[in-house]
Amino acid sequence: MRDMMICAAVIFSLSEAWSQDPVVRNSVFNLGSEVNLTCSNKTWNEMMFVTWTITLKNKECRIGHTNEGRSDDFCNDGKSLQNTSSAQSYLHIPEFSNNDVGVYKCESVYTGGNDIYLIYVDITVSPSISAWLEFKDNKMVAVCKADRGKPAANISWSHAGNSSSVETSSDGFFTVESRLELLEEMDKENLSCAIRHPYWKEEHILRPKKLLKKGDASGRKLHHLNLHRQKMWRKWSLTPAMFNV
Repeated sequence: MRDMMICAAVIFSLSEAWSQDPVVRNSVFNLGSEVNLTCSNKTWNEMMFVTWTITLKNKECRIGHTNEGRSDDFCNDGKSLQNTSSAQSYLHIPEFSNNDVGVYKCESVYTGGNDIYLIYVDITVSPSISAWLEFKDNKMVAVCKADRGKPAANISWSHAGNSSSVETSSDGFFTVESRLELLEEMDKENLSCAIRHPYWKEEHILRPKKLLKKGDASGRKLHHLNLHRQKMWRKWSLTPAMFNV
C-alpha cells in the first residue's frame, strides 16, 4: 500500500510538471458485457506505472501497477489490470453492470512522458416491452410500453392517428408508454408498434391484441418480453463479446 501511495504521489508530481490536458472519451457498454478499457498505446517496455482512479455512484477507488511488479487494488469488485499479448496494459471489467457506471481516470507514466485519460462510462440496458388494448373514456386505446431501459426507447405506430407518449425515469432507468386512440375505421388486425433501442440490433414489433380490462394486470403479460432475462437464460450458449476501447 505504501509503495502505491508513493507511486500515486510521483504520478501527481510528474503530471503537474508535464501539465498535460487529459484526453476525454465517452463510452457506453451493454449490461452484462465484458469490457476492456485502455488509456495508452505504450507497452511495459516503456512504461513505469499506471493508475486508474475510478469514481462510481457509491464509492471512489484506485487500481495501480508498476513495471517492477508491484500492484494494488482498492476497488475489490472484480476489476483488474491485465496485459495484452504485446504487454499493453488495460483495465478489465468481467461483467459490466449499473454499479460500474462512472468516471474512469487513467494516468500512465512512461519514459519521456505521460498519458492522462478521462473516460465517462455509461450503460445500455434493454427495456421490458409489452402491448395491449384497453378502453378509456368509452374509446378503445392501443398501448405500447418499454419499461426500465437505458437510455429511453423510441416507440412508433404502424397507423397514423391521435397518439401520445409519456416518459418517466426512476433510479436512472427510463419507461416510455405510447398510447394510440383507435377509430372505428382503423384496421385493428394489422395494428402494430415498433420499439427501437440501442441495446438491440433491430427494432421489435408488437401487435396489441389482448383487451386489458380495468384492474387486470395479467393482460400485459401476454405480449411481455423481458429481453434482459432472455439474454441471461441463453448466456450459457453464447460467447461473451469483448469490448475494447
